Amino acid sequence: MHPPFSGAKIALLCEDRVLTYLRDDKPSIPWPGLWDLPGGGREHGETPEQCALRETHEEFGLTLDPAWIVWRKVYPGQGMNGLDTWFFVAGVPHGTFEQVVFGDEGQRWEVRKVEDFLAMDNAIERLQQRLREFLSLDA
Repeated sequence: MHPPFSGAKIALLCEDRVLTYLRDDKPSIPWPGLWDLPGGGREHGETPEQCALRETHEEFGLTLDPAWIVWRKVYPGQGMNGLDTWFFVAGVPHGTFEQVVFGDEGQRWEVRKVEDFLAMDNAIERLQQRLREFLSLDA
């Protein structure tokens, strides 16, 4: 069994593009109306990878190959109730974004340039920071 964590997010990259979505604008959810990345809360005893992959399938209809994950990092104590959260980066093959079937969470989705996502002032800042951290390792 994996140590407790609250959830996982994943940046899906294809060259210089990233898959994003606009969160619902409901005051009852975290970060209403902000641009987000796939992922969400842990269910049952799943691992961080299983959580990120399941959420991506639920939200975007995409089945990811776990081998596409190129980076993973835990962020201690930054999740709900002080639990850890996980962040993943996956390099996806050409044609992946064309297979999106958007689920019922969020207002709309968009594939955008990574640099544009990182410059947005209406995106979830901690996810921008985590993606920047990954990119700085690759520089």
